[in-house]
Amino acid sequence: MTLRFVLVPQWQGSPSPRAMRLADGVAALQLDLPTSATSSVPVPLESGDDQGTGIARYTSVQLVRERTSVVLQDVDGPFVVVGGDCGVSAAGIAVAANRHPSVAVVWFDAHPDLNSAESSPSGAFSGMVLRAAIDNGDIGADRVVLAGARSWDEGEEVFAAEAGLRVLTVPELDDPIALVEAVAATGADAVYVHIDLDVLDPADLDGLLDPEPFGVSTSALLATIKALRARFPLAGATLAAYAPSALDTEQAADDAATILRIIAALD
Repeated sequence: MTLRFVLVPQWQGSPSPRAMRLADGVAALQLDLPTSATSSVPVPLESGDDQGTGIARYTSVQLVRERTSVVLQDVDGPFVVVGGDCGVSAAGIAVAANRHPSVAVVWFDAHPDLNSAESSPSGAFSGMVLRAAIDNGDIGADRVVLAGARSWDEGEEVFAAEAGLRVLTVPELDDPIALVEAVAATGADAVYVHIDLDVLDPADLDGLLDPEPFGVSTSALLATIKALRARFPLAGATLAAYAPSALDTEQAADDAATILRIIAALD
């Protein structure tokens, strides 16, 4: 299998004052990806406005989604959307679900991203993207598995309980088969794997925009992805939220090695 990479340096979906580092992260990762298998989505310079939606920078976020969808439509086979903030998964999930109606979404993230515009404390789309995919009908709640989430807003907890979402905690991910069985229980015949790098423990990766303690170890994440891939075809994936510091080149090199191992596990 040959993965195709679609680079989407979107920062507008993030609530962080350091969100522009996400664009730097995409640029850094591009250096290690094969040029012949890589496409780029242009992201507007302007922040955009909410247009009364309650979603911060909505116009830019929506424009990037439309542009990403166009690029993905021309990609044959499995793809990896490289962000940028987690909002870049919106187009990836929609395209993958259209091609694979029985796809499951595995959401590796320290944050479940299940807010609505009404429940979100920040109005940032990155914290709403999975909820939006469910509410829009791109993916059914019964085909979603949350993995490694440990920082929840109240509205997210309520929605997850009401929707009956499958949730695996960080300790449960020490057993790779636990996630495989959770996905199998959805009846899926393919997977879309969203990886926000903050699912990892901050000790394992330096370039995290929004680190949360007590995360998944790199070894556990790799073992789980490999077990998942051994059972299910990959419809698509997202690798998001890499925000390296330009001041620490040695740590950036260590980060790159870790991220490349994650990409290799997806392949």
